[in-house]
Amino acid sequence: MGGYRLSSPGATLAVMEKYNLTARKRYGQNFLIDANILRKIAEGSGAGKEDTILEIGPGIGTLTQVLAETAGSVVAVEIDRDLIPVLEDTLSDHPNVTVINEDILKADLSELSVRYAGGRPFRVVANLPYYITTPIIMELLRKEAPVSSITVMIQKEVAERMQAQPGTKDYGALSLAVQYYSEARILTEVSKECFLPRPKVDSSVIRLDRYGALRREDFSLTEDTENLMFGLIRAAFNQRRKTLANAVSNDASLPFSREETGEALTGMGLSEMIRGEKLSLAEFAALAIVLSKKR
Repeated sequence: MGGYRLSSPGATLAVMEKYNLTARKRYGQNFLIDANILRKIAEGSGAGKEDTILEIGPGIGTLTQVLAETAGSVVAVEIDRDLIPVLEDTLSDHPNVTVINEDILKADLSELSVRYAGGRPFRVVANLPYYITTPIIMELLRKEAPVSSITVMIQKEVAERMQAQPGTKDYGALSLAVQYYSEARILTEVSKECFLPRPKVDSSVIRLDRYGALRREDFSLTEDTENLMFGLIRAAFNQRRKTLANAVSNDASLPFSREETGEALTGMGLSEMIRGEKLSLAEFAALAIVLSKKR
């Protein structure tokens, strides 16, 4: 199978037939079969010959082949052990690819960076299963992992939430969490017709460029006020139809009354009747600092 280009239905079906493969629902497997989209993902990642790509869930190696031709090297982490011999076959013409059978959520990325990237940050690229998109992305962003950017194909609606702005219907806790750690930009949309088997929804490719410094320094937050900020965000969007002051007072984990939150908001020049969906990231950070003084 080495030497085959996998970016076509025929080649993908040939691999699946050879290895008696079926796409596993529990791993959210949908194989990409559009060469144009594969190229856009590779180019959109910004990777060059000086970079090491960390690919999550290479599947049968379709995207991996393209990434191997773009970057200096690729470390492909695949949780499905049955796909390891398939990858050894389909990637046999790409000696700059290392395949690892591991759960990305349990992998030591710092150790992998030292071993395979000389300690330099990875550029993460992936066609992520829908069911685990958010846990993987937030794990990569929250941890001080050696990752400079994340370029992933995910469910279209989730990508739209990640880059949404205040006051829009898609804006929420996920928007704020992603934008706290990175700059989010949708690169292209991907039809469900580009996959085998075909998923029920369309996808988008989004790139997240991690900020170099700790964001708490940008917003003058301590570790405690950073945690408080995320608590306020959680409360605001758990009850997004309520005013922010009411949502905060109704959250058992937050020790602030409706009056205290209302006073903090008016002191910031905002209405005490404002809803959380209207506040920017900077305003949530400022509110956390004000409220922390009321503890």
